[in-house]
Formats: sequence, C-alpha cells, structure tokens
Amino acid sequence: MTRTVYVNGAYVPENEATVSIFDRGFLMADGVYEVTSVLGGKLIDFAGHAIRLERSLSELDMAQPCDMDELLKIHRELVRVNEIDEGLVYLQITRGSDGDRDFLFPDPETTKPTIVLFTQDKPGLADSPAAKKGAKIISIEDIRWGRRDIKTVQLLYPSMGKMMAKKVGCDDAWLVEDGMVTEGTSNNAYIVKGNTIITRQLSNDILHGITRAAVLRMAKEAQMQVEERSFTIVEAQEADEAFTTSASAFVMPVVEIDGVALGDGKPGNIAKRLREIYLEESLKAAV
Repeated sequence: MTRTVYVNGAYVPENEATVSIFDRGFLMADGVYEVTSVLGGKLIDFAGHAIRLERSLSELDMAQPCDMDELLKIHRELVRVNEIDEGLVYLQITRGSDGDRDFLFPDPETTKPTIVLFTQDKPGLADSPAAKKGAKIISIEDIRWGRRDIKTVQLLYPSMGKMMAKKVGCDDAWLVEDGMVTEGTSNNAYIVKGNTIITRQLSNDILHGITRAAVLRMAKEAQMQVEERSFTIVEAQEADEAFTTSASAFVMPVVEIDGVALGDGKPGNIAKRLREIYLEESLKAAV
C-alpha cells in the first residue's frame, strides 16, 4: 500500500511527493521535527509535541506554517487515510527555499517554510520485544552543537552513534560530555538507585523530552523519588537498573552499559513498572 503523505498543504501519494533541491532543510539542516506515537489509532502526547515544536521554531526564528489546531487535523487525517493503529507520525518544518543556496536566511515575507508529514506503520509498538529483553548501551563522546534543547534535523552524529553501537553488537549509545552522561542518541537517559530515579537536569545540553516530562510526573505520583542531576558512566554501571525514554520507544530498560551488566542483566522492576504506567495513562489521554 502506497502511503499518503502531506507536503505544503497537499495530501499526495509518497511517490509523488517532492521538495525543492534548494530547500534549506536539505542544504543546511535548517529545520526542526517532531515524532508523535500512535496507539489504538490515537495520538500520544500530541499537545506536548506541539508546544515543543512552537518553542523550537521560536528559538530558530522560523515561521510557523499553520496553527496547532490545523496541525492536529493533519495528523489525524494521515492516521486515518493510512489506517495506522500503532505507529508514528513524523513532522518536519524547514525554513523553505528561495530558489538558491545562501548562508543568510531568506526573507520570511517572501519565502514560506516547508512542512512535511508522513506516517510509519509499527504493529506491536506498545508490546515491544525489545522492551522485554532490554537494551545494551555503549558510551561515546558527545560532540554535537550546544543547543540540543532545540529539536533540529541535525541528526548525523546521533545516527553515527547508533551505527557505532550496532557494529559492536549493542543497541544504542549514551553520549558523554566532560565525564557526564548527557542523553542517548535519540532518548533521555536514566539510572535507578534503590527507589530513586536519577536523570540529567534540563538545560541546553539535552532535549527536553515530552516522554521524559510525562514519565517523571508519573513516577512522582507513584511515590518514586526523582533526582535531576548529572551522572557518570561508572555510576551508571554501578546502578541497580537503567532505562531511556522517547516518544517512539516509551520506557526502554537498559541491561548493559559498556559491557557491564546491570543487576541480574534483565530489565529492572522500576523501568518495567514505569513503562506499564506510561502506556496505561497515555492511552487514556490520547487524542
């Protein structure tokens, strides 16, 4: 089945979708994105993604191509026409194209932003075998730019990190800067000591994860302790358990870091419980 995608105001078959070769997203990585999960045909945490999208656009002084009500309609229509029960909706907005390449931003009065959305069908997204097994992590140096709080399309180094992990038989990488873990390649990172969940505090150094915010709120409601601070790889290896959060993987247990097994080498109880709570509560609030 050919997917229907959305490009600059039109719903078109994926094999007919085009953008300019001069689009700044292609030439300069001058764009932002969001990924929203779909469970039971409904969008998970859409409002949070919409708010973060507005912030990313604002931080880059980029025009917003449509309001959030219209954006929600587009998401829902793509889910409907592509018959997505479990999956993802990917959204990308770039500064557009003024018909040539230039380091200077084009005039926003004459150059409209480019907006693209498409779906990915992911049956079994909630009941993930990977979550039952747990992820093996390696650590790599964090050499990304300093504004990681803006969700830009500059994803080359995170992609390289995932490939580094794959080459040594692992699942993902955690990024380390000045001896401290910042985050994963496409997720926020956590360790657990006793009943305390530890994760890096919000700043420009990490993405302000929508799933992160929801999971930490739910953890506190479940009487779990939360401590927002930096931690080292050694501290992580000595923790009782660890996990990551993201919009596409929810809560993912981590069972090994740089070859060192955590606990008994199986997903920890807190990570498993948080995944259950997150899925249960998010489905109730889904739109």
